[in-house]
Amino acid sequence: MKSILIVEDIQVVRRVLAMNLQKMGYNVFEAENGQQGLKIALREKPDLLMTGLLMPVMDGFEMVKEIRKDITWGKNANILILSDLKPDAEVNSKLEGVKPIEYMIKKDWTLEELSVKVKSILG
Repeated sequence: MKSILIVEDIQVVRRVLAMNLQKMGYNVFEAENGQQGLKIALREKPDLLMTGLLMPVMDGFEMVKEIRKDITWGKNANILILSDLKPDAEVNSKLEGVKPIEYMIKKDWTLEELSVKVKSILG
């Protein structure tokens, strides 16, 4: 069974995503900030990491950079950014070198569209 880690500080968003992905048959892990997400990601090595960018304790930018330093799993891990931030020059410069596989602006998609995206990433 493929696994997905959701790193999102807004609990209701995290739970809705988790329930939807579990219904699709995925094993889901959850974290409420980048620090928790980093620990879970390095321990569980999920098939897909879904993360926000603006979070307390450790933001998504820093978490993704730390994950990419892991040469065994993290360097090529599938990452889907789910953020309210538009990928402008400032956001892109903060993500430079970390190669997120996808970037979706939260208010621009439905759960169905997200489900299709997850399936396309995980095959």
